[in-house]
Amino acid sequence: MQVIESILADATQIAALRRDIHAHPELCFEEKRTSDLIAKQLTDWGIPIHRGLGTTGIVAILKSGTSDRAVGLRADIDALPITEHNQFPHKSTAPGKMHACGHDGHTAMLLAAAKHLSKHRNYDGTVYLIFQPAEEGGGGAREMIKDGIFEKFPMEAVFGAHNWPGMKAGQFALKSGPAFASSNEFRIVIHGKGSHAAMPHNGIDPVPVACQMVSAFQTIISRNKRPIDAGVISVTMIHTGEATNVVPESCEIRGTVRTFTLEVLDLIEQRMKVVAENTCAAFEASCEFEFRRNYPPTINHAAETEFARKVMIEMVGADNVHEFEPTMGAEDFSYFLLEKPGCYFLIGNGDGAHREGGHGMGPCMLHNPSYDFNDELIPLGGSLWVRLAEAWLAQRC
Repeated sequence: MQVIESILADATQIAALRRDIHAHPELCFEEKRTSDLIAKQLTDWGIPIHRGLGTTGIVAILKSGTSDRAVGLRADIDALPITEHNQFPHKSTAPGKMHACGHDGHTAMLLAAAKHLSKHRNYDGTVYLIFQPAEEGGGGAREMIKDGIFEKFPMEAVFGAHNWPGMKAGQFALKSGPAFASSNEFRIVIHGKGSHAAMPHNGIDPVPVACQMVSAFQTIISRNKRPIDAGVISVTMIHTGEATNVVPESCEIRGTVRTFTLEVLDLIEQRMKVVAENTCAAFEASCEFEFRRNYPPTINHAAETEFARKVMIEMVGADNVHEFEPTMGAEDFSYFLLEKPGCYFLIGNGDGAHREGGHGMGPCMLHNPSYDFNDELIPLGGSLWVRLAEAWLAQRC
């Protein structure tokens, strides 16, 4: 494994920064302390920065030589609204907030790369380091794009990474094409007519309408969508009623839809609306149908994926670079990939054995209150970022 010596030497210092960030989590678009900490470190290392993109985002600018070529590397910086179960010294000090997805570690790995790139400058061109806010539902990547990140910092390609519990530390995974799904939400309010539960014929009961609707939605997956196209409709909330002897006036259904393509998403949204409205009509009820598209699918570009794969193989060997099985989870790096070619890949976080005494009893999985980032990844992740940037800028146009 080819870890850069200077990054390995700084690993303890960077890990301390990571634990500081972990202890002070901030939710999307509220990452002021985190942003200040990142800015101070970069400035102390003599790296020019631009602040305020996407509210709390930072772009660091590393230039060397005379080439006008440029590449972007991205880390997310926000936390989740989760109460941490861990009791080790760097546990969250903010009730109801936690770095349960490892964005503290993603930030640390990019900071490790920043320090080395600034000191050694073994490249000809520009490396833009993107510290992005609000990945967890806020669409921070979209907001940085709206604020002109690619106009202010023109780059040929952009790369991002996420730690992956259950995959061994020292391993990577990636794939060309769809890797993460689109994330979408729906809300349907069924309007009936309330009545005494002992005399339901006097009303229009929205509850059986909801039951029929939920079942009918699954026929969209099994009978309208091509079997080879991935798609998920999950009804996760049904709210209705106030008393056992009252037929309620209305019933609210909420849930999520995930797809790997916009074509399948278009089909599902259209069919859900038709099914909802006509199911209601069959029972003499009516409905309000809302469908909100959040994150688009994360689709890696073929050339950039193979480029990243080659860099990884040179670092850790082919046996430690795996083909990633796509997940129905979502990632707002997708917005960057709609604008620029690039690749989003995974770095193994291990099985949780790295956690210190005082960790929660739950598994070390993403979005779990017992999760913690594996600091052993900092030298590896930082080294990969450096090698990726150097190799990209060394390519012939």
